[in-house]
Amino acid sequence: MAKPGYGKRSAPDQQARTRGDFSLLPTRERYVAGFVDHLPEGAAMSVKTLAKQLPLYGQQAISTALTALSVAGHLRRVRCAVGAGDETRWVFRTFWSRTARDNEWWNAYLATEKAALAAAPVPASPVPDTAPPPPAPERPRTEQTAEPAAVPHQRTPAQAPDTEPAPPATGTAPATPHAVEASPAYLALARLGRDDHRLTLSADDCAALEARAAQWLARGVSVDYLAHALTAGLPAKVDSPLGFVRRRLTDKIPPRLTTENTQPATPTPTPRRLLMECTDCGRPGQPKALPDGLCRPCRTTHPGPAGEENTPHPAEIADVKAHMNNLRALLKPV
Repeated sequence: MAKPGYGKRSAPDQQARTRGDFSLLPTRERYVAGFVDHLPEGAAMSVKTLAKQLPLYGQQAISTALTALSVAGHLRRVRCAVGAGDETRWVFRTFWSRTARDNEWWNAYLATEKAALAAAPVPASPVPDTAPPPPAPERPRTEQTAEPAAVPHQRTPAQAPDTEPAPPATGTAPATPHAVEASPAYLALARLGRDDHRLTLSADDCAALEARAAQWLARGVSVDYLAHALTAGLPAKVDSPLGFVRRRLTDKIPPRLTTENTQPATPTPTPRRLLMECTDCGRPGQPKALPDGLCRPCRTTHPGPAGEENTPHPAEIADVKAHMNNLRALLKPV
């Protein structure tokens, strides 16, 4: 399955499945079409993923088969922009139709999808993928007095000066720094080693560099921007990750923006766009500019549908005949 928002999308008003589906297609295209047709909604549709699931054909063969299915009217690849402000991202989808459709039908359907996407409300803040767990059911009360349940250790307010702090419980490990509430700057430094093993920092290293990283975040950059700036263009070997990160935090610190030219707190919703992309090369464009799901260069190199022959123009035939007659005249002995 693909990530939420990506993958296969079934077109509406399709005919019911029959044994004769895709019978007019070649063997390879019929095999790939039958597999794609039985995939669930949201399934991954990349060439690499399909090649792993279909051992009979490699990635090049799968790519050629998908191009032929696009020409036959069974699929279209699209990309649409979703999000607001700086959080805009492109979502890639593959619309599939068991029933072959012509270009006019696909253009009308994608225009409807584009209008529906533009009319959809843009959420003000990202919605978490997981909902909070439901509350645990209450246990039935009994006549006997139950023993009080063990209450987990919680943080208590600061004690009065005239009282002494209670000694820690036996066997309880001392709390480590940044274990309960770590700052975004500390977490950004801690994740560098996961993004690239050459910048693996210890807990003491992260604590020593935390103040420098916090200066970046105070100037309006995001955690992702900070991590990318520290990991971009790394040398083949980093002898001292601590010194290397400290130098980059000092030399590459972004400029401080003035408060007059700062963007408003509420991001302006970005108009949602929908572009179809060429099934063969991935070049984006409007649906009307990509008939059969192919751009103009790919249409010239891709053969037409099965049984269709490219008949030459009569003028071309006459030119070829005249050229051959000239060659025969030159070859005749004098």
